[in-house]
Amino acid sequence: QVQLVESGGGLVQPGGSLRLSCAASGSIFIIYSMGWYRQAPGKQRELVATINRGGNTDYADSVKGRFTISRDNAKNTEYLQMNSLKPEDTAVYYCNADMYAAGRVRSVYWGQGTQVTVSS
Repeated sequence: QVQLVESGGGLVQPGGSLRLSCAASGSIFIIYSMGWYRQAPGKQRELVATINRGGNTDYADSVKGRFTISRDNAKNTEYLQMNSLKPEDTAVYYCNADMYAAGRVRSVYWGQGTQVTVSS
């Protein structure tokens, strides 16, 4: 019954900014880590950023200094602030969560994705 719902994608000009949100809902026991991945047409899905429950973060080299991942543990929500966007950032962005759902084993869950297009 656990679901991840993404929002905040859209069309933006190069150099612009977007803020993505991902809210986890359902019978959740605890979320250990959350992350963002992206997939461009014709390419494999790649890691963008991750954050654990203690707030430690990790970023792909391509987004360091431009993107910031954060989370609100009380709301079971993660965010991705994207600044100085480039055309090569265009992709479908997916959130995920490593969690224990009530009555189930620890598993990784994925959202449905949100489109980010960077173009002039």
